[in-house]
Amino acid sequence: MLYDTDFMASDYSQFDIFKKNSKELTREDIIRYVQARHIRMVNFMYTAEDGRLKTLNFVINDEDYLKTILTFGERVDGSSLFPSYVEAGNSDLYVMPRYETAFLDPFSEIDTLCFLCTFFDKNGDFFAAAPQRILHKAARTFKERCHMDFEAMAELEYYVIDEANGLYPATDQRGYHESAPYAKLNEFRKECMLILANLGASIKYGHSEVGNFSLNGKIYEQNEIEFLPCPVESAAEQVTLAKWVIRNLAYKYGLNVTFAPKITEGKAGSGMHIHMRIMKEGQNMLVNADGSLSDIAHKAIAGMMDLAASITAFGNRNPTSYLRLVPHQEAPTNICWGDRNRSVLLRVPLGWTNSGDMCVKANPQQEGTNISARNKQTIEMRSPDCSADIYLLLAGLCVACRHGLEMDAALDFAAKTYVDGDIHSAENKAKLDSLEQLPASCVASAQCLDKQRGEYERYEVFSKRAIDGIIAKLSSFQDDKLREKLSNKDYVLDLVEKYFHV
Repeated sequence: MLYDTDFMASDYSQFDIFKKNSKELTREDIIRYVQARHIRMVNFMYTAEDGRLKTLNFVINDEDYLKTILTFGERVDGSSLFPSYVEAGNSDLYVMPRYETAFLDPFSEIDTLCFLCTFFDKNGDFFAAAPQRILHKAARTFKERCHMDFEAMAELEYYVIDEANGLYPATDQRGYHESAPYAKLNEFRKECMLILANLGASIKYGHSEVGNFSLNGKIYEQNEIEFLPCPVESAAEQVTLAKWVIRNLAYKYGLNVTFAPKITEGKAGSGMHIHMRIMKEGQNMLVNADGSLSDIAHKAIAGMMDLAASITAFGNRNPTSYLRLVPHQEAPTNICWGDRNRSVLLRVPLGWTNSGDMCVKANPQQEGTNISARNKQTIEMRSPDCSADIYLLLAGLCVACRHGLEMDAALDFAAKTYVDGDIHSAENKAKLDSLEQLPASCVASAQCLDKQRGEYERYEVFSKRAIDGIIAKLSSFQDDKLREKLSNKDYVLDLVEKYFHV
């Protein structure tokens, strides 16, 4: 949604653009806004194969030129943006701005209007291997096949690094929800959240996370920003913009930020847990009227358990991902699910479905309410991290949930992979021994995707070209002996340094 913190409500009457839903914005609305604000710069932004936002700058010479770029987009080198998917000999792609994504660049000294873009091929057709297009097809196919809507949101974990000052030192690895002055960088996180909210992101909350430590005169503080569930394509855009905002604000303040899955031995790694819900006519279909988990939820879980090994190909995309996915940590290694347990692959978190009226219990002066908490229940995939291409990851999860709703004996498979309580407890040893394991390297992940690629290519959601490119990229890391080399500290440190900025 077009949002401008300096453009106050009293000015709304000047432009019809602010009376519209963002999805209704037209080229003429954009032109009027640019003219009224005397904007001279426009940015086209799009996510490439490396998962980072790319930017193409335009200086606005006159209205005709603005109209031209808003109508025709621009030509770009696809082989540089998608080296695994596009050959240099046939590399041209088009980028076309999506008006509904318009926002003012919060970091530019020059007023700059930005758009997220869609890729098209030489024939003017959607570029089938583009991650954003794949996610769109996954969401559309889910809707068409299941007659429900797939929604998601992410927990974005990252480390902020600053010079240590020695005052009020934090307790090592005890940073969860820590307040100032023991947490030094909460204000940075809060400013990131406000910028994202101004760009239209739906944020649930932010907090200091478990990981904090000091090393070589610097403090490393782990943070998390969590979003609210929304349509899956919007969820991907919010994560993409969030990483861009966090990095840019850190650069402004001279801080370093890393979203890497693992940055040192013995300290908490950073994941990007994905929460999902399945909606129909405004109702959460994961739970029954009594608050119990529905058959739809169990079937969706079964689909994710069945495709879990290949989902890592989208959600764990460099070797440091597999430094995090090791046994006896909160990060999962076994393909199983459970309630509230943080060592399982897929967790059903508390959903306020059987909590009673805690509001009245905490506030006796408050009259009781009859507000349903049904829509708060989600299911959470815990293996992904920020090496993921968020578009491909959410597309893969959407495919997996649809697969579960369509697969035979899904309820039996869900029951088979369920773990009650601590997966590593003595009473669960037999169960643990029967469970399959997640891949332990990028090479193994590529092999799993190759075996299960048919499920992703079904209904032409993932193109063959995209799957081939993902497999080739993962295989190129040649990390199939990763677990055997973990005792070599120099090898691990080299990996961490190489992939520090995922």
